[in-house]
Amino acid sequence: MTRSVSIAVCQFVIKPVANFEAFAAQVVHLLDQAQGADLVLFPELFTLALFTTLEDWRNRPLADLVAIDRYTNAYREFFAYEARARGQHIVAGSHLEKKAGGYLNVAYVYGPNGLIHMHDKTHIFPAEAQWSTGEGDRMEAFTLPFARVGLNVCYEAEIPECAATLAEQGAEIILCPSFTFSEYGFWRVRHSAQARCIENQLYFVHCATGGDLPKGPLPNGWTRSSILSPCDTPWPAPNGVVAEAATNVEVVLRGSVDLDLIHTNRGNGVAPTYRDRRRRAACYQQWPSHLPRG
Repeated sequence: MTRSVSIAVCQFVIKPVANFEAFAAQVVHLLDQAQGADLVLFPELFTLALFTTLEDWRNRPLADLVAIDRYTNAYREFFAYEARARGQHIVAGSHLEKKAGGYLNVAYVYGPNGLIHMHDKTHIFPAEAQWSTGEGDRMEAFTLPFARVGLNVCYEAEIPECAATLAEQGAEIILCPSFTFSEYGFWRVRHSAQARCIENQLYFVHCATGGDLPKGPLPNGWTRSSILSPCDTPWPAPNGVVAEAATNVEVVLRGSVDLDLIHTNRGNGVAPTYRDRRRRAACYQQWPSHLPRG
């Protein structure tokens, strides 16, 4: 029996909202379109839409973005309820919250029985320093009923070790909530995600935030979310794209991935990178430039 996973990628576009209820209604509209999917993914920091509920938000400095922490409990309770009510596993994107004396960019995964996994983003993109976000230090794969998965939040996809350690922990799918402030940034993450698929012979789901906002401190996102595979002959598309969303519109992208195909490809693929990177691991340890030095 084929191990197939149905994925719904919710490409969220930030727009001004009056309150949390209006934000939640926008999310519910996407969740309704994701009905029946095994796994539902929202993008990084799409909760910045809640910044527009704050008084005089257009004239606030970027440092004030962490003020959306006031909605952390409501955000978490909302997604816990939706995952339970819909019987689905939902990656609730990521959110800025106060934690351990500072602010972190935290991704959450909820299932029908509650919270499954939390991930503090480990590599903060330099632009994020404008709102003083700290960094986590753990990269952990976890098991869902249908797959072994892990999270790479946006810039983490550009750091090969982040995906490699998840692959070593058995990840078959890497889930990437993302928010890039330019088309340049989008393609850095997208091309990196494709490279991580090839290096580790796994699937990568890239879900990016969009935005088209009036003048104010919030950055506009650029998005064309996708589900990616290794570029190898078992998959129909030579470019490794399983499914791809339209550009900069709010939409739910649907696609299915065959996990058995990944494991078969690791054994006898045209480019068996998963096997060969391990086969020559002792050699890499002798190369002085193998890892950057602090």
